[in-house]
Parts: sequence; structure tokens; C-alpha cells
Amino acid sequence: MRTTHSTFSLAGHTIHLVTFDPATFTDADLLWLPHYAQLADAGRKRKADHLAGRIAASHALRDHTVPGIGPSGEPLWPEGIAGSITHGGTQAMAVVTHEQHALIGIDCEAILPDREAREIKDGIVDTLEEIVLSRSGKPFALALTLVFSAKESLFKALFPRVKTYLGFDSARITHINEESLTLALTRPLAGFDEGTPFTLHWLCDGARAITLLPYSPAAGPLRSSPQRSR
Repeated sequence: MRTTHSTFSLAGHTIHLVTFDPATFTDADLLWLPHYAQLADAGRKRKADHLAGRIAASHALRDHTVPGIGPSGEPLWPEGIAGSITHGGTQAMAVVTHEQHALIGIDCEAILPDREAREIKDGIVDTLEEIVLSRSGKPFALALTLVFSAKESLFKALFPRVKTYLGFDSARITHINEESLTLALTRPLAGFDEGTPFTLHWLCDGARAITLLPYSPAAGPLRSSPQRSR
């Protein structure tokens, strides 16, 4: 499969970006993965997306290690490393941290059309959250996409601890500004109290929104400013 690799920085973390051409994918490409047999029954799109994500993860790990697949489909990272992968369209991204017990989650979403955003909003935010979005000063579709993506990033980060998938009602948006947003848990999870805030950083790149949660147990949710470079 034809791919290109680049990097950018968000909240002080290097994000590894792999752009790929799904039309060039063949099943033989999967032989690069140690766990290729686990994908035998997957569809072509799933295989190409998975491969691109693991290529990005391998770049992030820098030692040619490829994360395996856990029992719930989650990436299995090497001991002492936390990481996250996202993919969509023709791009995949990965980020890792070597900080002990840190949590990290990344997600990328196409910005929703306004009509679609208003049709699906009730599955993503409640009435109080919708008020936060309306007061953010951002177009509703962008704000909703950011919240959708941020909750995905948070849940990816928490999954290694909770070992279960979380609904969108497990966290509530409380604040959005020009570079970050805050989610608060609506119930206790994985040793975190109800109401625990998590700061996520975001950026928009064309028609997509990217969110990142870097959580350090020593310092709490990180609050650094995002910078981007290619």
C-alpha cells in the first residue's frame, strides 16, 4: 500500500501522520503485521485502515515494534508505553508517551455538515452540554464535532483502565476555547471521581477536527498550548 509519513505537534506531543492510498492496498501488505492472521475475515477498508494505523504507530515507537490487537480490538502497546491510534478517510495518526501510568487518547473526525450535526446531537450531548456549545462562539457543527471527537479521545485513553466501552453520556463538555476543551466525568470511572475534569487540546486541519488528551497522573490534565508544524 502506498503511504507517506509526516509529523506535527499538538500539546507538546509528536503526532505521526500516515497518508495512504486505499486503492493500492493488497492483502499481501498485511504480512508486514505480526498479527496479520487476525484480520483474515476483515473487509478491505478495515484492513487498509488498520495497516495505516499500525504503520503510524510503528513510526511513533521508533523501534519497528507493531502494537498487536487486544481482546476488544484495542492496540496492545509495549510495556511502559501508552499510545493511541486514529484513522479515517485516507489518513491515520498515532501518538505515544513513555511517562509511567500516563493516559493518552487521540481522535480525528470529519467536521459534520450542519444539518447532520443537528440531527444526531441528542446522541452526543444533553441539554446542558448544548448550551455550552451555543455559548462557545463556534459554528454548531464544528463545536459538536469537537465534542464527539474529544469524548472518543477520552474513552480511548481510559479504556486500558476501565476495560469497557463508554457511552457519550459518561462525560460532559463544560468548556471550549480556541485551543482546548474540558470534559468532566458524569460518574466514577477507573479510580477517577465523578466530576473529574480532563483537558483536551484540539485543532482543525481543513475539513477535519483533531483532539488529543494527554493526561499525567502526577500533574493532572495537562494544559499546554498546541503548536503545529509539518
